[in-house]
Amino acid sequence: MRVKISVIRKEFYGDLAEEYLVDGKEAGACPVLEVGNEFFYEGGAVMPEGFCPVAWLDIYSSLCALMSGNNIISDWYKNPKTKILCCTDGTRPVVFKLEQVTD
Repeated sequence: MRVKISVIRKEFYGDLAEEYLVDGKEAGACPVLEVGNEFFYEGGAVMPEGFCPVAWLDIYSSLCALMSGNNIISDWYKNPKTKILCCTDGTRPVVFKLEQVTD
């Protein structure tokens, strides 16, 4: 089994960026990931090439749980093999869809 990680949304909160970031609104949305990017996690704590290291830390525990088939929060989702997560950047979060893949 492996897990497909898809970037499904990028947000940017200019008001928060202006108030809290050194570059303010000029910082813009996440510079690392783009909507439509896809990555595959094969296990072994190896971050996919091109993935954001900060976002990796944010989603890693949920990614491992999904990879192992441990669906603790399966009651929340229509499909227990799919999870929606985001990174913890409060001014420019990225939203991910994680899907168990058995091919």
